[in-house]
This record gives sequence, C-alpha cells and structure tokens, in this order.
Amino acid sequence: MNHTSTLSFTSNMSFDVLVDGHNFAVDADEQFGGQDLGPKPKKLLLAALAGCTGMDVVSILRKMHMGFDSFNVEVYAELDESAQPSVYRSFHIVYSFKGSALEKDKIEKAVNLSQEKYCGVSAMFRSFAKVTTEIVLA
Repeated sequence: MNHTSTLSFTSNMSFDVLVDGHNFAVDADEQFGGQDLGPKPKKLLLAALAGCTGMDVVSILRKMHMGFDSFNVEVYAELDESAQPSVYRSFHIVYSFKGSALEKDKIEKAVNLSQEKYCGVSAMFRSFAKVTTEIVLA
C-alpha cells in the first residue's frame, strides 16, 4: 500500500500539509525565515514514533484487561549536528503510567511487543539510530 502526503506552500517558509484528510502546518526556524506557524518537519519524527508505539501499548493493554488512569509517551532524540545534514542518532522513549491497579509485568510486555513486533516507526528508526525505552509507574 502506498501512502501519500501533500505539501502546499503558504508563505515565507510555511507549508500546509495534508495527510489522510487531516491538515496541519509545518514551518522553519525563525533564523531560516519561519514564523513558528507549525512544528519543524524533523521533529514530527518524534511525534510519529510516540504515536505509533503509544497506540500499540494501549491496544495491547486493553487486550490484557489492564486499565490505567493516565498514560503519556515522551520521546527524546539526540541530534548529531556534526553530520551534514544533521540527523538523529538516538531516540529514548519514556512510557509514563498513573493508576491504582498498574501491573508492571503487563506494561513491560506491552512495551516490548510494541518495540519488537508491532511499531513500524520504531523498526524503521532502529535501522539508522539507537532506540531505548523506559517505563515510569506512579
């Protein structure tokens, strides 16, 4: 299956993006003529990674009948600015859960399944960078 994204120039360094019927803007840093009208394209990679693995984990935990009060995924990336163009060399994913009935073993299994079997974004990123994970329970 082919996927498509359409980018349309708006002004300065800003573009409107259309993906699956959803619109959002991307823009460059102000030092490159941007106006902070949207995220920088490279940083969208972090959102893609968080979204992919986060959805996996929720789906797996639902199948395991393990609830939670809140769940957040944060992705930290290390940018190698010595490379031209600069590229991400590592990603660290932090899965944070809050709840009174959290089961660490189920959460660990869900995260591992996401990383090893289901998350295509993680699989792609591992081909060019180190991907590590951390689980925080509260």
